Amino acid sequence: MSGSEPTSLTAEQKAARAGSFGGAASLYERYRPGPPAVAVDWVLPERVRTVVDLGAGTGALTRLLIGRADEVVAVEPDDRMRAVLAESVPGARALAGRGEAIPLPDGSVDAVMASSSWHWMDPVPTLLEVGRVLAPGGTLATVWSGPDPDTGLIAQAQELLSGGEAADAAGIDGQSQSELSAALNDGNALPQTLEIPPGVPFDQPEQTVFTWDVALNADELIGLLGTFSWVILMEDQARERLFETARRVLPDALGVSGDVTVDIGYRAAVFKARRNA
Repeated sequence: MSGSEPTSLTAEQKAARAGSFGGAASLYERYRPGPPAVAVDWVLPERVRTVVDLGAGTGALTRLLIGRADEVVAVEPDDRMRAVLAESVPGARALAGRGEAIPLPDGSVDAVMASSSWHWMDPVPTLLEVGRVLAPGGTLATVWSGPDPDTGLIAQAQELLSGGEAADAAGIDGQSQSELSAALNDGNALPQTLEIPPGVPFDQPEQTVFTWDVALNADELIGLLGTFSWVILMEDQARERLFETARRVLPDALGVSGDVTVDIGYRAAVFKARRNA
């Protein structure tokens, strides 16, 4: 982990990063793996009437919900992300909305899931709004999935970017080390847990973790890098310098080049809470 990476974001930084993804909607659709199907199995062991994908992005989770409910509703605030979702997942109903303002009637859904989006929402107003649209006994689930920083290639990259002789041998200067490390730690400044405070209509959550591997080649790894909010918001010149460093580091220091794929360890932390009466 980079010592220079912030441990929290200001409200302005959080808003900027939350609104950044639409500018990279096509990259997000192409390179961001969604959560594993087993995570949805754990949340929804049986078919339900209506399920909502909240902060649905381009529909990585939405795809997995098709066939698990009579109706799948994807709620996404960004017009560009929602347009990609509507085209790529025609079996879902795509609506403009956000966690704090869900455009659905009271008690009309059985489950609400948020995949790598809950941390962009204001938690208490969103909990109250989700509680409004859920039927009593309905389920709220949050999922955070992404490369596991403690395994495989990501751990190797972090060790390399910590500096020292290996970084010098790879020709990675201090600025490039800092930028790449910040990109790899993109989500670490954001909370990745579902907290249920007093006064909201939910029981305390259950939690589990799933791990799996995703095979990616060098181009796909760089494409994935370009979907992180920290990278999307960089100046064009700085972003291209970051990609050039990554293209050099992957074959020279980490042995990833051409069409050869490497298994990237992924981790999904999943929480689910029942709406009480």
